[in-house]
Amino acid sequence: MKQFFYKGRFIFFPLAFAACISALSFVVMQLWNHILPDVLHVATITFWQAMGIFILCKILFGFGGKGGPGNAPWARRRMMERCKNMSPEEREKFRTELENRMCGWGKRPFGRREGRFDDRFNTNTEKTSQQGDAPTV
Repeated sequence: MKQFFYKGRFIFFPLAFAACISALSFVVMQLWNHILPDVLHVATITFWQAMGIFILCKILFGFGGKGGPGNAPWARRRMMERCKNMSPEEREKFRTELENRMCGWGKRPFGRREGRFDDRFNTNTEKTSQQGDAPTV
């Protein structure tokens, strides 16, 4: 059964992708043809024009999400669990490695906010004062 799935996936996935695109294009065509001619007095469109509009919108406006897999709630929770057990040195090494991989993309113009990463993943809430006095909570 497993071999059949692995061999069949090269046929199934492209067909499933084409079916999804076709269904969404049909929905775009129906919405366009039933709403816009009455409201905006535009011409009706064909299936292929609807598919072109749909693909153009996906190219221009993105494919959903807010910037990738890191914004999924399950991915955020998994990353928080991984980073909870890191020492401050490991967190700093991880942060610099991540910034190097991203090539500075998405950096704020005023630099990164201090303590943002550390505060989120720090399990110890005690902070010591500058003079070395007793810890404050």
